[in-house]
Amino acid sequence: MNNKKLKITAIVAIMAIVIGIVSFGVFKMGNASKNENKEKKEFTKITFCLDWTPNTNHTGLFVAKGKGYFEEEGLEVEFVQPPEDGALLMCSSGQAQFAIDAQDTFAAALDGDKDYGVTAISAILQHNTSGIISRKGDGIVSPAGLEGKTYSTWESPIEMAMIKNVMEEENADFDKLKLIPNTITDEPAALAAKQTDAIWVFYGWGGINADIEKVDCDFFFFRDINPVFDYCTPVIFGNNEFMESNPEITKAFLRACKKGYEYAVENPDDAADILIKEDSTNSLQGADKLVHESQKWISKEYISDAKSWGYIDSSRWDRFYKWLYDNKLTKNNLSKTGYTNEYLSE
Repeated sequence: MNNKKLKITAIVAIMAIVIGIVSFGVFKMGNASKNENKEKKEFTKITFCLDWTPNTNHTGLFVAKGKGYFEEEGLEVEFVQPPEDGALLMCSSGQAQFAIDAQDTFAAALDGDKDYGVTAISAILQHNTSGIISRKGDGIVSPAGLEGKTYSTWESPIEMAMIKNVMEEENADFDKLKLIPNTITDEPAALAAKQTDAIWVFYGWGGINADIEKVDCDFFFFRDINPVFDYCTPVIFGNNEFMESNPEITKAFLRACKKGYEYAVENPDDAADILIKEDSTNSLQGADKLVHESQKWISKEYISDAKSWGYIDSSRWDRFYKWLYDNKLTKNNLSKTGYTNEYLSE
């Protein structure tokens, strides 16, 4: 009787071991299957053309990539540098589905005979943070101080009209401003070396860099002189054909971007580290202090007074384009054209 019980016990034990082995095998196969499915998950490939080498305007994009926000939306995003003819044309041709440009430079594309087939779909910054930087003590604390000074220009008609407008706002003579070609890559260094007296920069990079390089400078924003110049820059654009065929992918792309910029608002230091790490051009190597200080300043500008990141203020957009038309800088009144908020999430 005891031998029989021992045999039954042994059989039960063996069966338990067998069941355990089989179960473990099934469990492993299940996990392997899940991992295989994950690896086989198909991502929609997106090419995004930047407007310049990576900088803190782009941080939310690099955060979205580095923290996997694009992947969560089923997207595989590649950032590329702009060609000589600009990011907008790359987006227009379909080589990139999305790109960065500015409202002022976009005007020429909208006003021409050719349909570029692109639309602005989100504002990276809520306000125009550009203005004029100059050596401290030279008296260029406002546009009136430009009279009799040397200004480095890109020779853009809109640029010239804006400079003339803000000078005339203060009864200064634009014709007494000496213009030289802008070939500057380091604005504070150029000012310190007296290569020029005044340069158009975006404060979040050029202005902050002056502090980093310990060059004492004065600065004024265009928007403070004339509110019409508080237009949208920089802006994310999309290829119309792609967006019309893929509205959900476009919305998913902007959701990931929004999440990246919101993270940068709340975590500027960590976001700066991610930007440096994710920059495949290595152009930010050795510029850690500039990136971090710039990020602290610009993170407050991503959403600012808007209801949410990315929102394009139609009144400011239209007001600037009407000004261009009124001043004969465009053939057509471009108000109410070229932008949409329909792909943005609340």
